[in-house]
Amino acid sequence: MRQPDWQIAAGSAPRGGDASAVSTADVRALLADCGGLATDASALSEEDDLYAAGLTSHGSVNLMLALEERYGVEFPEHLLRRRTFESIAAIRSAVAGLLDGASGGAGAG
Repeated sequence: MRQPDWQIAAGSAPRGGDASAVSTADVRALLADCGGLATDASALSEEDDLYAAGLTSHGSVNLMLALEERYGVEFPEHLLRRRTFESIAAIRSAVAGLLDGASGGAGAG
């Protein structure tokens, strides 16, 4: 089975705490690969509404699974909301938060 383009381009997945590794290019590649958008992902700004661009609930689940695999994170239930996947900026922010949380540190919650 052929590797998705984002895996070939991205190499190995970054690990927890490396929030800067959540690149717009990675998110765009994942959107193009598994988001099922009606619009070319490379033509979207970071703030464009991905649902208006054709992202469906099925596409958002595929995208979430790809993000989990790529970044070695797991989306908790409180992030399984439409707004988490509404834009590239929102996706980057959510994944960066998960990576920061995975970096350890016993903090108050």
